[in-house]
Amino acid sequence: MEPIYVPSLLKAPQKTEVIEFKQFIPELDTLMPVRGTLSVSHAGTYLQIQATLEAIVTLTCDRCLQQYNHRLNVSPEEVIWLDVNADRFEDLPLEQEVLSEELTESLHPEGHFDPEKWLYEQLCLALPHRKLCRQDCGGIDVESANPPTLDHRWAALQDLKGKLPREPTR
Repeated sequence: MEPIYVPSLLKAPQKTEVIEFKQFIPELDTLMPVRGTLSVSHAGTYLQIQATLEAIVTLTCDRCLQQYNHRLNVSPEEVIWLDVNADRFEDLPLEQEVLSEELTESLHPEGHFDPEKWLYEQLCLALPHRKLCRQDCGGIDVESANPPTLDHRWAALQDLKGKLPREPTR
């Protein structure tokens, strides 16, 4: 997926570009290509982004360490503000207090929107924090695990140990 030049959206029908896709996202391991539709609309001072995504990922259970497949069906929406100062990092202080209402995504009005990066971020946010293969997963069954077998190279030493006289304990 190619990045979208923000000013080109102004010339698109209804200032919107709709992309239907079926492709693998390089940083995200999925069993099948990610499928869906992405809509990017220019609304003057911001971009309105909506998507419908479907993918299957292989996860490892936090309790039993078995791998299992998990289906992701998400419909994220986001507003990205267009700000001429969005790319300016050199003027920012090293430390700065940020209010919660200032925690918004912004992009330069003459910049590019990367749909593949945005899709990757949305799918990563949709991954479950607690990965369980099933709700009643009991974890690793320690009692049924085989006891460690003796290394056959130590067998002669074990025989010798049995033949030595024991010293009296004090």
